[in-house]
Amino acid sequence: MAIILELEPEMESRLMSQAAAQGILVEVLLKTLVENLLVSSSQPTPLTLSPQERAERFVNWAKSHSSIQAPPLSDDAISRESIYTREDEML
Repeated sequence: MAIILELEPEMESRLMSQAAAQGILVEVLLKTLVENLLVSSSQPTPLTLSPQERAERFVNWAKSHSSIQAPPLSDDAISRESIYTREDEML
């Protein structure tokens, strides 16, 4: 089925940027978004899921973000001292 959507320029730009960031076509991104929307609307809400089902969903959600290419934080960046360091002391 082919569907024509009239999008605002800002939304079109955001879709194109997100698709480019993922290295996929806009059409593929839109199809994936619609599929996810349909699946999520037909499934039970998190409040009705068992703890095991919630844990599985969380793991799947975390794995869906594996394409993010961010460097890990250093030990110094997450140390207790760095949390409590004031910005003016760093200057």
